[in-house]
Amino acid sequence: MNAILFPGQGSQIVGMGLEFYNNFEIVKKIFKEADDKLNYKISKIILEGPEDQLKLTQNTQPAILTVSYAIFSVLKKEYNFDFKSTKFFAGHSLGEYSALVSSESLKFNDAIFLLFERGKSMQEAVPIGKGKMIAVLGSEIKDINNLIQKSKIEGICEIANDNAEGQTIISGDTESINSLQITLKENNKKFIPLKVSAPFHCSLMSSAAKKMRDKINSTNFAKPIFDIVCNVTSTPENNPENIKRLLIDQICSTVRWRESLINMHNENVTNFIEIGPGKVLSGMVKRTLKNINCFSINSIDDMKKTINELKK
Repeated sequence: MNAILFPGQGSQIVGMGLEFYNNFEIVKKIFKEADDKLNYKISKIILEGPEDQLKLTQNTQPAILTVSYAIFSVLKKEYNFDFKSTKFFAGHSLGEYSALVSSESLKFNDAIFLLFERGKSMQEAVPIGKGKMIAVLGSEIKDINNLIQKSKIEGICEIANDNAEGQTIISGDTESINSLQITLKENNKKFIPLKVSAPFHCSLMSSAAKKMRDKINSTNFAKPIFDIVCNVTSTPENNPENIKRLLIDQICSTVRWRESLINMHNENVTNFIEIGPGKVLSGMVKRTLKNINCFSINSIDDMKKTINELKK
């Protein structure tokens, strides 16, 4: 069985999707739809930069959706990909919106608007410099939880992303994260501070969740044609009202990606196909699961190779 995966923030690169844009009218149409909905040339930022504009959260989120959905549309409509063996769609953080659009639960122009608003409200939730995120490497999540408790941190210091075996992201206020770093050093734990503009997926994002509640609730969601494995629960969902609630919760909650991968694998998924810019998710799959096939599609050559491999 197959699972289709869609990347989140951090996978962006200037020029992503250019090959598809130059070769397929359907991609030009999707990029134009994004420009028209947002009332500015997000397509120009995607294809030409500058990088500092692409890295702004309010641009990054709709940009990654646009490229992911464009590549998915080429796979489906130009290459007539056979989804018969596909069991789940899943996306990492903002990638959940790409999964919902691709599974026909959410219209593309509604998703592009929601992600622009989501990016803006997440950016505005915490003043620059007041929040921080770090990646803790090579440690089990229970050990990290123990160290957070041991540090007796009074501020916000929470697990933002349980990404893969040995890769956990911590988010919170700068002071609390700095305190945790001291504890991690004392316990010989490896960590890397992340270059991010805000501390995502922790309770500091509560104002963003509040702003997005009405916008998400007033948007029309249909039942997806494939079950969506949601970040908040790591389990499949196809009820539109539950999906809405989980998208709101997701802003402040841990992205349970490692558990999502394990749960899909336990449901007989052996082929994981990442669609969109970068190969970040493929790396997470390989670190977490054994005896699986992993494919990453962000070029026409990737697409042809993946289709041929899956036919074998």
